[in-house]
Amino acid sequence: MFRQGDLLIVPVPDDAVPAEAQALPPAERDGRGRLVLALGEVTGHAHAVVAPGALLRDPDPMRPDYLHLPSGGRLVHEEHAAIALPKGWFRVVRQREYIPGAVRPVAD
Repeated sequence: MFRQGDLLIVPVPDDAVPAEAQALPPAERDGRGRLVLALGEVTGHAHAVVAPGALLRDPDPMRPDYLHLPSGGRLVHEEHAAIALPKGWFRVVRQREYIPGAVRPVAD
């Protein structure tokens, strides 16, 4: 299990990736060729993966995304140390916060 800021990245077996996630189109890479897992709304900094692979983003921000790294990679952020990720599938969960009457992903 890996944590960087408000992201939790959990290795999962291939068969634990839901079929609906596998049907999602992979997220596009940013202008620097990175897979952006979460973009900071205030700072513009990003939790991003530098590696070949695919991010399957769920349209519902309260559900996890899934990351596939066939060769492993590095999770980077401007304010955190880089984290080496092994090859495989990962569930990517954004931290949530309670506001009166609702729950929402944490704004960075």
